[in-house]
Amino acid sequence: MKSTLSITSRQLMLRELHDYLMIALGMLFYAIGWTVFLLPNDITTGGVPGIASIVYWATGLNVQYTYFAINGGLLIASLIVLGWKFSVKTIFAVLVMTFILPIIQSATAGLHLLGNQPFMACVIGASFCGSGIGIAFSANGSSGGTDIIAAIINKYRDITLGRVILMTDMIIISSSYFVLHDWEKVVYGFATLYISSFVLDQVVNSARQSVQFFIISKKHEEIGRRINKDLHRGVTVIDGTGLYTGLGVKMMFVLAKKRESTTIFRLIKDIDPEAFVSQSAVIGVYGEGFDHIKVK
Repeated sequence: MKSTLSITSRQLMLRELHDYLMIALGMLFYAIGWTVFLLPNDITTGGVPGIASIVYWATGLNVQYTYFAINGGLLIASLIVLGWKFSVKTIFAVLVMTFILPIIQSATAGLHLLGNQPFMACVIGASFCGSGIGIAFSANGSSGGTDIIAAIINKYRDITLGRVILMTDMIIISSSYFVLHDWEKVVYGFATLYISSFVLDQVVNSARQSVQFFIISKKHEEIGRRINKDLHRGVTVIDGTGLYTGLGVKMMFVLAKKRESTTIFRLIKDIDPEAFVSQSAVIGVYGEGFDHIKVK
């Protein structure tokens, strides 16, 4: 029993470590897109980074200070509404971003990529930023700022994350005109916002696709309880009969998010490596824990 518990604890620790590494990777992607492609070309992005960019252009204050300061209040709201698990990882992401930003800025000092091609800088920078936020969200974290606002609204309303961020960031990008005095830069800012929102939705939705499992196992009760406890997913047990053997079998039917598939497979392998498992993709799942029915 102790051996099983130690293995489970070790696996949970490795999975948490994987989440933190993915969040750090996402922040690296975002920092590259922001400081290498957008900031040097005077292209505004949304959220707290957008505010930090405007403050930087107006006063010369390094972006990491403004970024870190504003996120403090939003993280308190995150702790209250979204819970400690999301918030701890978001705090980690904010700290990683604050640490990475000056390193990348120092490493790329004097480097002005795509200075004569602002649209390409916009596309590449926005793609990096959107991918970074999407990777962080898929690992139950975020880069802070309007990501937190989006996650809070998405928890209670049927609005995609990208759409929430798109709406909340429009004012920030428009306000950059008062510092840059160039409507062309503002237009590039809106293009950046649209592209990053689109990429974000693609990354997050690819991880949110639903799948269904049919599981036949002699240890169906233990597997079912673990799925209930660890993933908070319902399990339906169906009575069946093997045609060849004529013996009764218990078959579990489970609906889950695609990103949870690996966890379910690991769980089944830990309990019953000889279980028979069928996994298939589904077009849509509606109900508690999944999407809401949108037909009026």
